[in-house]
Amino acid sequence: MSRHRIFCDAALQSGLSLRLSEAAARHVQVLRLQPGSIIELFNGRGESFTAQIELMGKHIVDITVVQALSFVANPSTYTHIVVGMPANERMDWLVEKATELGVSRITPVMSQRTVLRLSGERAVKRVEHWQGIAQSACSQSGRNLLPQIDVPLLLNDFLISTLTHEKSLQILLSLQAHAPAWRELWKFPPVHMTVLSGPEGGFTQEEEAAALQHGFISASLGPFVLRAETAALTVLAQLL
Repeated sequence: MSRHRIFCDAALQSGLSLRLSEAAARHVQVLRLQPGSIIELFNGRGESFTAQIELMGKHIVDITVVQALSFVANPSTYTHIVVGMPANERMDWLVEKATELGVSRITPVMSQRTVLRLSGERAVKRVEHWQGIAQSACSQSGRNLLPQIDVPLLLNDFLISTLTHEKSLQILLSLQAHAPAWRELWKFPPVHMTVLSGPEGGFTQEEEAAALQHGFISASLGPFVLRAETAALTVLAQLL
């Protein structure tokens, strides 16, 4: 029988007693669990443990960590998706599904055709919101490693700051008719891959040219025009 999985941002080890965070405690209470119930804790760093509920109060849940569970292997390819940030719930959906598919890192970028603009405290709060979505997606999917989610930044700032991984395949999802199919760009799954995907309407010609100058290779997903939140997920689904 599958156990309820709870996110716990702590260094876990057998025999450790601790009090769950307010959010985790609320999750346990919503599930109507009781003292003595066995749950599974994961800390987002690749580890998971069984734990027993010892005490439940109105707003608190105390647990004891029991034992480590077998390690769940991560995808063999490190995948970094850089996406022209779609608005509202579409970005939430992208974070959720990309996490389920095993993405390693998500960087939202703002380009000329990006509708949603975030900076300062608004951007930080939105990242915290996305991190919560990723935690829930990990809990549901059985994944133990949280993806890194970056604060949104301008596309040009991302390109300037990008350091090419020595084994990285950097692809730019393009609507250009001459772009090769993305799966033609490698014979074996790459060790490290960065996928740059535009907002609704795609990147401008100037933005695509800038990406090519920074080492990206144009690639096509086929004859159909996919939504911003769908394109990068298509690569993840086919690769991972």
